[in-house]
Amino acid sequence: MKRFIALLGLPAFLLMLPFDAAADTLNQADTAWIMTSTALVLFMCIPGLALFYGGLVRTKNILSILMQCFAITAVVSALWLAFLYSLSFSDGGGMNAWIGGLDKSFLAGVTVDSLSGTIPESVFSMFQLTFAIITPALVIGGFAERVRFSAVMMFTVLWMILAYAPLCHMVWGGGWLAEMGVKDFAGGTVVHINAGVAALVAALMMGPRRGFPTTMMLPHNMTMTFTGAAMLWVGWFGFNGGSAVAANGSAGMAILATHMGAAAGSLAWMAMEWIRHGKPSMLGIVTGMVAGLGTVTPASGFIGPMGGFMIGLIAGVVCYWSVIIIKQKLKIDDSLDVFPVHGVGGIMGTILTGVFAAPALGGLGFDEGITMIQQVGIQTVGAVVTIAWSAVASYIVFKLTDALVGLRVDQQEETEGLDLVFHDERGYNFDSGSR
Repeated sequence: MKRFIALLGLPAFLLMLPFDAAADTLNQADTAWIMTSTALVLFMCIPGLALFYGGLVRTKNILSILMQCFAITAVVSALWLAFLYSLSFSDGGGMNAWIGGLDKSFLAGVTVDSLSGTIPESVFSMFQLTFAIITPALVIGGFAERVRFSAVMMFTVLWMILAYAPLCHMVWGGGWLAEMGVKDFAGGTVVHINAGVAALVAALMMGPRRGFPTTMMLPHNMTMTFTGAAMLWVGWFGFNGGSAVAANGSAGMAILATHMGAAAGSLAWMAMEWIRHGKPSMLGIVTGMVAGLGTVTPASGFIGPMGGFMIGLIAGVVCYWSVIIIKQKLKIDDSLDVFPVHGVGGIMGTILTGVFAAPALGGLGFDEGITMIQQVGIQTVGAVVTIAWSAVASYIVFKLTDALVGLRVDQQEETEGLDLVFHDERGYNFDSGSR
């Protein structure tokens, strides 16, 4: 009997023995949440962003948008495997302040057992890949309906190397902006400012669509745009909540703040339209949602729900007027409003992180010894550096792309539509033979 009792106590004794580090640090709940978040963020790009953008262009160009989003997903994935993950997140040696090294090229060392914090490194790499995918996909809204498909592919390759990877490393990979103390929870600098500035550079370099601004270029399918917008709202919970890289209170608060930012952005934009035009529009309310989401993104993990709501309200108003200034006053044909929504939103959100992270406003506070004024200054430097880096890198990339394959279609191709010119397909075939 004593021997039997001793055997029963053996498992308890074994539990007290030290296990290897992997068993101690791997957290299954964190892993499951980041895997879920990965799927949500990829869902934001295809089909979310593809449908959102696709509904906004004219019928003759719908497939070009869907094709560009899909192809970018594949191209960036191949680059991530080859060297982008390494450039973004590995140690760059003497260049570590600016860019990572190549020691993780082709995901060398990323095994079943390798960890990044409390999750498998394979999961971390895949999660970060989805951010790398959606960033150049956002940019295509700046030159939609007039760009060559080969130019989109060339731009994606060069821009990911010169613009995305360095900024990602500087902010999230332990580079000098991170060392400076810039707070960017989920991509205000790396994703939104970066993509917004690139889209603005593209719009300026390529010139407006034929007929802009005198010809009305209305969205061809608002139902499609609404569907994509709804997918973006849901997917953004993985975008921001997953950036906690854990299934914890920080992830939960980021999701709550994100949702409040989206709701407030929608209401603010709708109110602006209602006041100015007498009627709110579907296009307006979904654009306000995206503005709220993009603006709250860098702050989402450092603020409370009221901070998220206030940032969303500010975003809805400021981004609304930014669209008017860019399109109507300056007559810049940023086709799908990438800079006034994502660029301006990212800049505001990055700077406002230094305000709404204050404990007095419901935030989590700042690093030891840092005041609100100092943090706002740090955030401003981070935004300015991102603007400058993205602008210069994007200009170089578009110049190289134009020299190698040509950026813009000719007048006849633009009139015919990119779907037939580059893909020999139509988005809709409503003739009697197809019914």
